[in-house]
Amino acid sequence: MADSSGTELSEEKEAETELRKRQKRPWDDLHRSAKIGLAAELPETLGFYDISAVRRERREQAADPSLTRFITAELTRGYFLEHNEAKYTERRERVYTCMRIPKELEKLMIFGFFLCVDAFLYVFTLLPLRVLLAMLRLLTLPCCGFSGSRLLQPAQVCDMLKGLILVLCFSMMHYVDYSMMYHLIRGQSVIKLYLIYNMLEVADRLFSSFGQDILDALYWTATEPKERKRDNIGVIPHFIMAVFYVFLHAILIMVQASTLNVAFNSHNKSLLTIMMSNNFVEIKGSVFKKFEKNNLFQMSNSDIKERFTSYVLLLIVCLRNMEQFAWNPDHLWILFPDVFMVVTSEVAVDIIKHAFITKFNDITADVYSEYRASLAFDLVSSRQKNACTDYSDSVARRMGFIPLPLAVLLIRVVMSCVKVQGALSYSCVFLFYLGLVSLKVLNSIVLLGKSCVYVKRANMEDKLFERPSATPASSGKTPSKADQDRCPTPSGETKVEQIPTTPCSPPSPSSSSVTTQPTPRTDLFPPLPTDASPAAPSSRPPTPPPEPEQITPSFSKEEEDEAQGASELKHRTPKKDLLEIDRFTICGNRID
Repeated sequence: MADSSGTELSEEKEAETELRKRQKRPWDDLHRSAKIGLAAELPETLGFYDISAVRRERREQAADPSLTRFITAELTRGYFLEHNEAKYTERRERVYTCMRIPKELEKLMIFGFFLCVDAFLYVFTLLPLRVLLAMLRLLTLPCCGFSGSRLLQPAQVCDMLKGLILVLCFSMMHYVDYSMMYHLIRGQSVIKLYLIYNMLEVADRLFSSFGQDILDALYWTATEPKERKRDNIGVIPHFIMAVFYVFLHAILIMVQASTLNVAFNSHNKSLLTIMMSNNFVEIKGSVFKKFEKNNLFQMSNSDIKERFTSYVLLLIVCLRNMEQFAWNPDHLWILFPDVFMVVTSEVAVDIIKHAFITKFNDITADVYSEYRASLAFDLVSSRQKNACTDYSDSVARRMGFIPLPLAVLLIRVVMSCVKVQGALSYSCVFLFYLGLVSLKVLNSIVLLGKSCVYVKRANMEDKLFERPSATPASSGKTPSKADQDRCPTPSGETKVEQIPTTPCSPPSPSSSSVTTQPTPRTDLFPPLPTDASPAAPSSRPPTPPPEPEQITPSFSKEEEDEAQGASELKHRTPKKDLLEIDRFTICGNRID
């Protein structure tokens, strides 16, 4: 009995010893052996292993949590950012993009600003000379003899119309009293003037959006080929409409300049502060909208136009104030802080607006280089021999900047502020005109060189040699003989010719002129097979119709698209291309 009881006691002791060994703390032996740094299973907190934390975690589960343990855990817990490396890398790239936006945006703004300067100086410098050349051609036509179907080239007709519009609108502006308008606006309250200024900005965008359409309609009506001479009568109503548009738009800009002048001359500067705060309201209206690359391009062009117009308005305000103070140079330093404040607020608002738009829509800063290349492409393409529009009109369509009303107002203000009397004054005016011509030529040369660099850097040289797409009116006509004589490419598709070997129009006495426009528009089509129907695509042979049971909705849709686009060239750029974006959606600031 004693032996059996002793055996049971020894077994119980062994079981207890075994249980104690199982419950033994893992760090006891490590503490004795000085190998605490190799404990991989212990939690890491801020770079070291906390044994006390492990002891507390492995206590009995029934123990209640304490405030001390919670505070200790909050103070010593750690985390690893590399566990979400992609997320933090993207956030860092967004910060870098926002830091690059001011530099890239100002590069685009400066380039676009000088484009507007070039188009604006063209009205004062080269346009009068071109009008004189056109009048000289009309006067010498009876002596030299008439040969050809046109009295004037289409570009010369457009120059004559622009000159007549400028002269008529300038003579009509003499009946508008600037001083009376200034005092009438000054008598209004501050809130009313703020509302008037906002209404004028909206009206300016609406006038710009419809004004270039009126001018384009006039130019095309005056230059399109006509079968009968009585069809020229349609130019008269278009001309009257264009004159009234330029006159009304010039008055609108005059009211804007008068309101800004009142804000500069107010004693407490409250109106100027309110007008500047209106720029920051623009951030609220545009930052939290969805933008794509094309929409951002439209808004960038609109900002370029607004900035240039603001600078011209500031110039008009300074001229009017200097006239009132007898051209005292000390008064110019009084105006300088307000002018600097307006310019700074304009630049700051543009930078903040574009920075947050690119951030919210995941647009990189490199997109502004593409925008600059697109503007440069317009400049380079307008210098070609077969250009379809003038450069100033191209800027007006792209940015919504129409120089004629602004030029009329500036001439009116300068003529009223500066009195020209005597031979010396006229000599100074002539020298000033020569200086403007030199500035225009220098600006054009620098812009053309920069534009060639930007176009080459963007790999857009091939598009300069592409033939323009045909108009819808001529899409249904049969191809001319020149089209049939043109050699097709081996692949059967339209190929871009770097150096065209055949002219686009038949040889004529006036074909060597730079202002010559290609008359046979059917030459722009690719060569068609003689046995192919006009409704079939030119680059594909006619295929037999598919069986009814094999027709799918997507296949029928493609066939319809091919039938509709049969007259278009294969190398035509898509709708989403930046080169296809004009000022039709820019001026209204519409976001699709």
